Amino acid sequence: MLLSEFNTADDVRPLLTACLAVPRWVDAILDGRPYADLAALKAAADLPLSSDEIRQAMAAHPRIGEKPASGWARGEQSGVDNADAFAAANAEYEAKFGHVYLVCASGRSGEELLKILRSRLGNDPATELDVAGRELLKIAELRLAKAVTA
Repeated sequence: MLLSEFNTADDVRPLLTACLAVPRWVDAILDGRPYADLAALKAAADLPLSSDEIRQAMAAHPRIGEKPASGWARGEQSGVDNADAFAAANAEYEAKFGHVYLVCASGRSGEELLKILRSRLGNDPATELDVAGRELLKIAELRLAKAVTA
């Protein structure tokens, strides 16, 4: 969708929700229209998320290493080829933090993603939730850039 169309379209809420399933974020993007350019849209998308919003959005993401059935996550995780190693690492991560490991996987190899997961196991829960929130925003910005073009 062109930015000019996005600025005037009536029903872009589903598209934005597919980028990030956080109603306040979607509302903020909608309320900021019209955007002069893609840089302004990207800046608006960089909205800090609350802990509850991060947890809510994580619930909509598949585990890294599990093949998503469809959607953006399939392409984003296309470099993950070590699912067996991820199954064990995901279990350890989820036992410690109580939520799925979330990372912006686009353009990264499975080995790199696994290394990041293992390094993040050293975080305390509050720090890890903050890291996951920043990763969610990176994912949302990438998805938004795919959905809305100049």
